[in-house]
Amino acid sequence: MQKIWLKQYPAGVPADIKTDTYPSLVALLDESFRKYRDQTAYKFMGASFSFGAIDDASRALAAWLQGAGLVRGDRVAIMMPNVPQYPVAVAAILRAGLVVVNVNPLYTPRELEHQLKDSGAKAIIILENFATTLQKVIEQVPTKTVVLAAMGDMLGLVKGTLVNHVVRRVKKLVPAFSLPASVASTRFNDALSRGRRMSLQPAKLGPDDIAVLQYTGGTTGVSKGAVLLHRNLVANILQAEAWYQPALAKIPAGQQIVTVCALPLYHIFGFNTNMMLGLKMGGCNLLIANPRDFAAVLKDLAAQPFHSFPAVNTLFASLANHPDFDKVDWSHLKISVGGGMAVTQGTARLWLEKTGCPICEGYGLSETSPSATCNPVDSTAYSGTIGLPMPNTELVLLDDDGKEVAAGQPGEIAIRGPQVMAGYWQRPDETAKVMTADGFFRTGDIGLMDERGYFRIVDRKKDMILVGGFNVYPNEIEDVLSQLPGVLECAAVGMPDEKSGEAVKVVIVKKDPALTEADVRAFCEANLTGYKRPRVIEFRADLPKSTVGKILRRELR
Repeated sequence: MQKIWLKQYPAGVPADIKTDTYPSLVALLDESFRKYRDQTAYKFMGASFSFGAIDDASRALAAWLQGAGLVRGDRVAIMMPNVPQYPVAVAAILRAGLVVVNVNPLYTPRELEHQLKDSGAKAIIILENFATTLQKVIEQVPTKTVVLAAMGDMLGLVKGTLVNHVVRRVKKLVPAFSLPASVASTRFNDALSRGRRMSLQPAKLGPDDIAVLQYTGGTTGVSKGAVLLHRNLVANILQAEAWYQPALAKIPAGQQIVTVCALPLYHIFGFNTNMMLGLKMGGCNLLIANPRDFAAVLKDLAAQPFHSFPAVNTLFASLANHPDFDKVDWSHLKISVGGGMAVTQGTARLWLEKTGCPICEGYGLSETSPSATCNPVDSTAYSGTIGLPMPNTELVLLDDDGKEVAAGQPGEIAIRGPQVMAGYWQRPDETAKVMTADGFFRTGDIGLMDERGYFRIVDRKKDMILVGGFNVYPNEIEDVLSQLPGVLECAAVGMPDEKSGEAVKVVIVKKDPALTEADVRAFCEANLTGYKRPRVIEFRADLPKSTVGKILRRELR
């Protein structure tokens, strides 16, 4: 394969890097915890947490997990926003030889039940704010060990008690819950305290052990776990570190890199590109628990200088248009990476104008750990492309028969590299649909490559809807709505949305004339996470169909 994109690589970025430097993520973490022990790894609500503190807490939690009867390869779910307990939990799960299952804390009971059942998670570490969701499904799932975290757990006795009081009693953000006696439930700090008196049996992990099950939608509407091995995630951390060097070189010598961590850690972009990359580089992550509270985010950012800001288009746009934006000192910002969804020209222009730091758009998926392409980080302007393949990464454009298309023609983007997943968890049929015989992962996105080797996405082969960086699959929406009495037929499609890139629209044929828009909205609220809920609901007499009766979503779009 002729990698014409290599000629566009910035000086100092190699075409290939050694991606097997570490046998596992645990080896990488051990090195960082040792090397940067006294440096700050995380800041949260005004408190600082050193690499050493995260190291010690994760060792204690890992020992406790082993003591709770979990054995090598068991899956442990994490259902929390960006709080310091998250990195502690991740390091603990991996050190104990277990597998991380990232869960969106805003999931409805239906969505949570599917993920816990599908992954076979034996345990869950969950923020108490979301325990009421767990309560509704706990009898139906294999998850019988629960670690309950509270927002103020790691903030010390005085501040932690105050924060928990405000969260529970003043803001009333913890709905009442009760877990059955059949479930072993332990408070996060109690687990740490007991774990400190236990001895951790370090797991001997290799590159082909499973590290993470990262759930993603599917063309069938069933959420599937992308199996990410230790070597997949290690490779992508090292690829990103190499790619970012031209921008990182602009940080004054001796200064610790500080990164804004507003991307949710349960999303693979936040997990590997924020948390894991930060740990590898000895950086400090500013944990943002609620990125939708823009005033609070900007208040956090005004408190100290920072150098790196990975985010999705919607967050860049919302912050740049906020009245408090100018209260932040943006002069230290050296790298803004946009991913998860397309960066719009308007947002890119405004961000550059206001910060002096261009957004470098990248592209990746849960199945690629996530980064596959990125624009050079020494760019001075927005390119409108998804950039160049990262080191050790090949991209080809394929036709429907799996053959490479002619130069200049659009085709399905297929990716091969050390960051590509091992397959979908316990779904060999689904894996076979997306993996070619020679190891390329078919993304379902239609792209074009220009004469310099830059790639651009022009369409989506799948009917997937991309809402604020999250995949929404029409089949799942349609499956849920088909269970609402009064619905005869329905179809879900994406519609352009200035804020989130796309939004969900549903078109419904009524079985019961009395069915109302309010009925549909209430049903969706009970069964679908916020970003999956329809923005627009339309009723029609019939839906466009093919000769074999298949609903033509493309016509509805």
